[in-house]
Amino acid sequence: MIHTPRTLKAYRKQIRKTLEQQFLRKTLDNFAVAYRESRVKAFADLDLEDLRDGIARARDHALERLPELFEAFKAQAEAAGVRVHLAGTAAEANVIIAAIAAENGVRRIVKSKSMTAEEIFLNDHLQQAGYEVTETDLGEWIIQLRQEGPSHMVMPAIHLSRYQVGELFSEVAGSNQDPEDIDRLVKVARHALRPRFIAADMGISGGNFAIADSGAIGLVTNEGNARLVTTLPRVHVALVGLEKLIPDLKTALTILKALPRNATGQALTSYVTWIKGRTPCTTGPDGTKVQHVVFLDNGRLERARHPVFGQALRCIRCGACANVCPVYRLLGGHGFGHVYIGAIGLILTWFYHGRDNARAIAKNCLNCQSCKSVCPARIDLPWLIKQVGRQVMDADGRRPLRNRMLAKVMRNRKWFHGLLKAAAVTQKPLADGPRLRHLPFLLGRAHDFRTLPTLAAKSFREQWPTFRPQVDDPKLRVALFIGCAQDFIYPEQAKAAVSLLARYGVAVDFPHEQTCCGLPLTMMAENETAREVAQQNLAALDPDPYDYLLTLCASCGSHIRENYPKLLQEHNTVPVNVRQLAAKIIDFSSFMVKVLQVQPGDFQGEGQSVAYHAPCHLCRGLEVTTEPRTLLQIADTDYLPAADEEVCCGFSGSYSVDFPEMSALLLERKLENLTATGADLFVTDCPGCIMQLRGGLERKGATQRVMHMAEWLWESRKKDWI
Repeated sequence: MIHTPRTLKAYRKQIRKTLEQQFLRKTLDNFAVAYRESRVKAFADLDLEDLRDGIARARDHALERLPELFEAFKAQAEAAGVRVHLAGTAAEANVIIAAIAAENGVRRIVKSKSMTAEEIFLNDHLQQAGYEVTETDLGEWIIQLRQEGPSHMVMPAIHLSRYQVGELFSEVAGSNQDPEDIDRLVKVARHALRPRFIAADMGISGGNFAIADSGAIGLVTNEGNARLVTTLPRVHVALVGLEKLIPDLKTALTILKALPRNATGQALTSYVTWIKGRTPCTTGPDGTKVQHVVFLDNGRLERARHPVFGQALRCIRCGACANVCPVYRLLGGHGFGHVYIGAIGLILTWFYHGRDNARAIAKNCLNCQSCKSVCPARIDLPWLIKQVGRQVMDADGRRPLRNRMLAKVMRNRKWFHGLLKAAAVTQKPLADGPRLRHLPFLLGRAHDFRTLPTLAAKSFREQWPTFRPQVDDPKLRVALFIGCAQDFIYPEQAKAAVSLLARYGVAVDFPHEQTCCGLPLTMMAENETAREVAQQNLAALDPDPYDYLLTLCASCGSHIRENYPKLLQEHNTVPVNVRQLAAKIIDFSSFMVKVLQVQPGDFQGEGQSVAYHAPCHLCRGLEVTTEPRTLLQIADTDYLPAADEEVCCGFSGSYSVDFPEMSALLLERKLENLTATGADLFVTDCPGCIMQLRGGLERKGATQRVMHMAEWLWESRKKDWI
């Protein structure tokens, strides 16, 4: 059995130990870069977004009809001589499979890779019942020998070096093996496994597809072991999750267009196997193979009907959500998952292995949207992970003190803003110029990887009445949604933006009743207060009189567009004003490039070298990628692309408080990549990212500047604008 830490304290201890494994981090780094490039090439000739839409629709349609599809599959399969079972629980599935083995006088069992078998700990059950069980997928066999669980759903042994495998295979072969001789290591595995195939009485496989209208099972593999498992033994059992039921082959082929491409960057895997009915087998009864299909429910039918969590069962097990995850890239599957790995694993752990195993790991999400952006079934993974956190919190029957305090304060805008205003005055003994000092005393030494800024002496809302530019006969009217950071920490960013817009004839209103967007509350699963805050902003920001709702914070903009419709829907319907608000939200760079269509002649950046960091909620949440780079070129700068520009900087609000070790490493990588460009100015579109990047540079004593895009444009404007 596999167990994850039950508390955040124990989990952080495990994380610190995992982060010491330099080889693991290097391996996952190399894989992440190679995967990203190969995936782009693999999908180059396909309309990926249309394909994702099609898969999501097909999976939803199937999930709505699971009982019907099961009955159709059963009728077709049993007509072809296959026995079909439905196991309500993991324990029941184990009993059914063990009973099939006993009924057929089985002693030796070979298995091909199956995450569903991992889910129910099938090997443990069969071995305790006295059966000899051998995994035949190379990666699965390796981790079986090491008595470990998989560290990836597609590549279960990705965490191991060739030297570790060489040492293991030396024990298997009884002689020293050269870890550099990969071909020889593969031959050792074949030499050990081939006799197991020949001697096996039963083969157990999983199933990527269960096709209802034919009763056929589909398997997608990169090794020939699955074909040997399903053909050589006289008994074959396919263990399949109910969610793998689909109506027809056409649906399977649609999913197959995405599965290998998204999993490994391959256009097609080495083997796609279709199995229907009993087949000839000289050692089987009546000269035919004994064929069983065991469908596993284990809560799937109930989850499929759930209005929020049902979409998680769209998962086609490509593992891409781990491939692109910055957290997985640092920790690997044993540090970022339970049985199921990656973002989907944080959800499925709660589904299938309970809140104790999900409690701590479900918090380890940056909300960077990387997983959501590559999911071929369009599962809103970040949102579901936060809802799992809420479910665990409700089941535990207690809310952390921090949650209760934040919810109470943010529920009342005047109280919230009053506290921030008071803090701006009382912080003076802790201030060292524009930053706080004695940070280790406040948060602990693990947070000493960056400085933190002080609150501004006067917030933007306090300065607004005397600062507001007068624009006669405006060509556009926008409402500014400023967010907490630019209101109370970086008002200069908002002032720069408003000043620029006035130059272009844009009248800016600042609705005074607006408050925090509520994203911190959603991150902490305080859904009720997040909804109240969203309602306050909706009342303050009536979208109807404005051409656009402008935000300078990518996180605020993404939260309003993506999550307000979820938070404020009524009877599964999104109110008109919520849809209007979400439709009119626009980020600063997009507004300057697409709406105002600013021209190079307006700026004199004088070719200063600039590197750019793409905020997660801009490039993925709002899906804005080209406009910021275009704006840098318009501003007459020498834009120097950095490695991993669109990878998270590690801030993510409360995440950096809960997981400072992870935040520090992500920041270190980001600064290394930006610094490697040789640029002396780093630009971004998010105040949270500015806080992280600037704080890290200040802690290092570095000289590079970090600026918001609006600040940089205002600084590089033609001086005759003044």
